[in-house]
Amino acid sequence: MRQRTIVCPVIQNNGEFLLCKMASDRGVFPGQWALPGGGMEPGETMEAALRREIMEELGEELLITDVKPWAFRDDTRIKTYPDGTTEEIYMIYLIFDCISANRKITFNEEFQEIIWVPSEAMKNMDLNEATRITFTQKGLI
Repeated sequence: MRQRTIVCPVIQNNGEFLLCKMASDRGVFPGQWALPGGGMEPGETMEAALRREIMEELGEELLITDVKPWAFRDDTRIKTYPDGTTEEIYMIYLIFDCISANRKITFNEEFQEIIWVPSEAMKNMDLNEATRITFTQKGLI
């Protein structure tokens, strides 16, 4: 089983949090609302990986002004690739609190949609399990 270290930004702007609806045909949580983020590459620091993932997934114009490590956790997930193949992966999540100065986002093909949402609205959303755990541990849902 392959191991991946995943950087996950919990991005907040004016009291609302950024959530991304995953593509329905791939990933670890297809079609569910999730936090952005992705795997660290060899030689990257945690923050460099976090900023690269934010830029790749959300565009160059989203301005992140504050990054603070918050928590870590692990689990095992099945990832589905665009060609339909699957792989079991042991995932280590490094979770960061991030503040953005704006909401200028250009999201990539990994997502169907993005929204900014207050924490009280998350309770009734189809959040993936990892995102639900994160916001529950933060005391937001």
